[in-house]
Amino acid sequence: MTEHERIPLAGVIGSPVAHSRSPFLHGYWLQRYGIKGAYIPMDIAQADLAEALQVLPKLGFVGLNVTIPHKESVLKLADSVTDRAALIGAANTLTFRSDGKIYADNTDGSGFVANLRQNAPMWAPASGPAAVLGAGGAARAVIAALIEMGVPEIRVANRTRARAEALRSDFGAKISVHEWVQAGNMLEDCMTVVNTTSLGMVGKAEFKLSLDGLNPKAVVNDLVYTPLRTHFLNEAERAGCTTVDGLGMLLHQAAPGFERWFGTRPAVDDETRRAVLSA
Repeated sequence: MTEHERIPLAGVIGSPVAHSRSPFLHGYWLQRYGIKGAYIPMDIAQADLAEALQVLPKLGFVGLNVTIPHKESVLKLADSVTDRAALIGAANTLTFRSDGKIYADNTDGSGFVANLRQNAPMWAPASGPAAVLGAGGAARAVIAALIEMGVPEIRVANRTRARAEALRSDFGAKISVHEWVQAGNMLEDCMTVVNTTSLGMVGKAEFKLSLDGLNPKAVVNDLVYTPLRTHFLNEAERAGCTTVDGLGMLLHQAAPGFERWFGTRPAVDDETRRAVLSA
């Protein structure tokens, strides 16, 4: 148990939220560690967000995961925001403190790094440039993490160039912007390649960019995890690259919140992965 006398409650808020695997993940951890607690998915409209964040702590909630479309809005409603959440411009983890304050953090970047460390142990981020496909919230978290890990150059391509230009403005000289239709050309000597778009996800458009320029020594990561083996990863594997799917990032980004809310640091291991995949 944590410091809270009542059975601690946590959950994920978004709209829609029924697709989230977070309830299965946190439910598995609660059962695995014998913790009296609950984790609940809640579809909350944008208009009701502020009221929900006032009410939920009174009902016994100790924290929340946050997904689309609330990741940016919660920053304005939090009492304390971590530097990394402020830099990324979004929060995915809220903690309701005993003094009534709301603490906002973003663990997506640390989850991204932990996933690569676990599944591509030879990954050396500082060994060469990185390529990031996409310029949304996930891309911002990945870019912040790559900069922190010492990547010397980050090449970004996005279907809407203006969003990629905004990343260069926000993150500085390490960012270079490339045309989306010529994204394959920026991959040639990159040691890290990350797809942060939804292309290739079940129900979304296929990933059709040419990957002919991939360096066989690169570590290639797709943040999409439905399906686990995307066309993007299959093509990278055929090119000889080390590939890492997106499920590990989901698992690792969740661990810090679970620890804050329920008082136990959960293991992210094969057993956890199998439990989420079988849900």
